[in-house]
Amino acid sequence: MSIVEFAEEEAERRGSPRVTAVYLRLGAFSGVVKDALVTSFEIACADTKLEGSKLIVEEVPLVVYCSKCAERRAVSSDHWFKCPECGTDMPEILQGKELEVTALELDE
Repeated sequence: MSIVEFAEEEAERRGSPRVTAVYLRLGAFSGVVKDALVTSFEIACADTKLEGSKLIVEEVPLVVYCSKCAERRAVSSDHWFKCPECGTDMPEILQGKELEVTALELDE
């Protein structure tokens, strides 16, 4: 609902009658399931300026910092918070918690 409300407010602010697409960055570690978000988005858009709009999701992988290797590392679910190269614990998450609207397409 927050995404829909934000997009409606922005469309209103810009004088647009309708939002045709919402672009979103979704991190692997955001706590949000993409399929559930897409379904919920469609339902939340009913009877709003977003009805019939597309939700375009850019999936962002989990990237952490390995202090031993001094490198950024993408990790998979098999290696949660362990460097895939050296096995060191990696508590510093650099990327992958995002849930952010990056752009809107508006009708003029």
